[in-house]
Amino acid sequence: MTVKSKGYLRHVALSVADPWETAEYYKATVGLEEVAELDGPLAEGVFLTDGVVNLAILHFKDEEAAQGTGVDFVGIHHIGFWVDDIIVSGKQARAAGGKWIMGDPNNPDGYEVKHTDLSGIIFDIAAHGWAGSQKRPGEAENETHPNPHRRLAKFDERREAARRKIEANQMAEAV
Repeated sequence: MTVKSKGYLRHVALSVADPWETAEYYKATVGLEEVAELDGPLAEGVFLTDGVVNLAILHFKDEEAAQGTGVDFVGIHHIGFWVDDIIVSGKQARAAGGKWIMGDPNNPDGYEVKHTDLSGIIFDIAAHGWAGSQKRPGEAENETHPNPHRRLAKFDERREAARRKIEANQMAEAV
């Protein structure tokens, strides 16, 4: 019998025009906690968590980084699974008809490997999870990805403008 690698849905990535405005909205409305900010070669954004699942709110920097969705696309960009074995899980995905699109599928310690499913939906598999996520909450063998609480000073003005906009919306609603 073939050993299967199990995955746990622990990551959802949104593609938006303004990650800070979207992050402030979800912090204010459903109480998600901010865990990190990102300004990488592919995207800029904010990472939130509910303590189990990581929500990445991203704006992709170019068409290649957007992986076929386009830089102006707004919506769910991809989902991510924290897997027991990234190499086995990748082989399972490709054997079932999925397509590899990014990341090293042969690196057991790599950050994440992206594929598309049979419908073209992008998904990640990761061996170490995402900031603020837990692999098996409540179980003895649970793993928790560290919460870096990383903020980038270069985004202070955008973060503050988004916070003010949300507060203004809340005040207008209260009247």
